[in-house]
Amino acid sequence: MIIEMTMQVRVTDIEKGQKWYQTLFNRKPDFLPHEGFAEWEIISGCWLQVAEGTPSEASGPLRLGVIDIEGERRRLVKELKIDKFKIYLREEVPVKWGIFTNPWGNHLGFFEYLDKKDEEERIKSIVR
Repeated sequence: MIIEMTMQVRVTDIEKGQKWYQTLFNRKPDFLPHEGFAEWEIISGCWLQVAEGTPSEASGPLRLGVIDIEGERRRLVKELKIDKFKIYLREEVPVKWGIFTNPWGNHLGFFEYLDKKDEEERIKSIVR
């Protein structure tokens, strides 16, 4: 039985990386276990680890669910100077999504449920 998950991305400069992810998540890390390492619990039991090191080429994308993808895109373009963040939509897919890259080449993205009832049910199942 799986009870938690972590995903790790590597950055060449931990101070810049930590600042970048603090802006992305609108908060400081939840855990700083040692030098060169920062962790955020994105939702209960789901952690993103940012480690200093050599980034893996074309890693990801790590996609995070958001309530308002257009609003998040505007925020990231302004605050993190993200220049390539196109939002996609396909008729057979129940979400719209977008992918962007951090300064170290890691691929990240957001998605938003199209059906707000599905989104509400998903949120309820996570926060119970």
